[in-house]
Amino acid sequence: MDNKVLQVIVALFIPPLAVYMKKGRIDNAFWINIVLCILGGLPGILHALYVVLM
Repeated sequence: MDNKVLQVIVALFIPPLAVYMKKGRIDNAFWINIVLCILGGLPGILHALYVVLM
């Protein structure tokens, strides 16, 4: 899926799902995002936005 607008919106509400949508598989970026979301919401959102926009 390559719809960036949808991915950015999902990154704001469900960051791990946005990373999964961008990568298409569960990899290290997904697990890093899960850990960041557990540590706090904002780090997970920022990481998801980074993955989606880069």
